[in-house]
Amino acid sequence: MSHAWDPATYAQHASFVPALGNAVLDLLAPKQGERILDLGCGDGVLTVRLVEAGAEVVGVDADAAMIASAVDKGLDAHVGDGRALAFDGEFDAVFSNAALHWMGAPQPVVDGVWRALKPGGRFVGEFGGFGNIAAIRVGIRSVLKARGFRVPDDETSYYPTADAYRAVLEAQGFEVASCDLIHRPTPLPTGISAWLQTFRGGFIDSAGVPANQRGQVIEDTRALLRPVLADDDGSWIADYVRLRFSARKPL
Repeated sequence: MSHAWDPATYAQHASFVPALGNAVLDLLAPKQGERILDLGCGDGVLTVRLVEAGAEVVGVDADAAMIASAVDKGLDAHVGDGRALAFDGEFDAVFSNAALHWMGAPQPVVDGVWRALKPGGRFVGEFGGFGNIAAIRVGIRSVLKARGFRVPDDETSYYPTADAYRAVLEAQGFEVASCDLIHRPTPLPTGISAWLQTFRGGFIDSAGVPANQRGQVIEDTRALLRPVLADDDGSWIADYVRLRFSARKPL
């Protein structure tokens, strides 16, 4: 499944994603003068925070439009595939927020991060963990099936357990300081329909849904999920589960 991001839409409907990144930034604890790779930097909102902490930061993301938005913020950001990083021993830390679950199977990513880090370098991040948006994923698949569309394999969504991801890191040689699932019900300020359009538009398209039927699929999914994810006032809360980790490449 491919997904094309629109920076303006993302800023409007997904601003909560970088806003909730404070905990993983604290876990990274960037230091003055460190060289840091922001893997999956998106539009650079959190990358700016790393620069403000005094780090020398390089941002990488697969989406050209998001990179253009990051560059507009004055950042050193480049289009690149997180599964094929070309850096070699350049960084004191690799940081990633809300991106690794989009990159599919973890091994190519972890291999590239390992190569990119200096000895003693840190790999710190947060992404979707086991059970992440489970209700939403079941809901949209149910609607697609009921309407006769093919339900595609979502090969880019990687939501591991903490034990599974710790095993990947340790097999690579990382010393894992922490690796935990965090259940974080997350308010959706602009509602579930906007969330589905922003985060699952590509998945709907890959099911073969014509453009003139996408809105109806989204609204059917909204109706199905309302008893589960909306409160009595109509406020929506997504069933987010995050995996937050901190690891180090030995000296």
